[in-house]
Amino acid sequence: MAREEQRAWIMVVVAVVAYGIYLVLVLGSADGAPLEQAAYIPAMLWTIVGSIVAGILLNIIAAILSPHEAGRKDQRDKEINRLGEHIGQSFVIIGAVLALVFAITGLDAFWIANVIYLAFVLSSILASIAKIIAYRRGFQSW
Repeated sequence: MAREEQRAWIMVVVAVVAYGIYLVLVLGSADGAPLEQAAYIPAMLWTIVGSIVAGILLNIIAAILSPHEAGRKDQRDKEINRLGEHIGQSFVIIGAVLALVFAITGLDAFWIANVIYLAFVLSSILASIAKIIAYRRGFQSW
């Protein structure tokens, strides 16, 4: 497996697990009250920082376990990375537009922050899945 494909798999797993933990923490802290009153800020910050640290550590471990792949990146890897990032950016834009609409309509900061966080998570997942598919099924450069 190419090193960049390993990185994509790590990103998918970390993003899904971190967001799952976030949802459990927020829904648990709501305890029947409206979600806007849940303690979402600490949970959001801890899961974001935790996912960054976990991603770094898992990538280091993957590099140690397959040292022959570390640092190797050819033109195909660069093109697949570019394709995946372009595909993933669509969710960042959707999230930004939704956050803008939420702000204009006066929704609570809880909803604005959560739509932005969800957009980043979905962007990461979609970009990584696009990269994995490109590695597994082939990639045709335009």
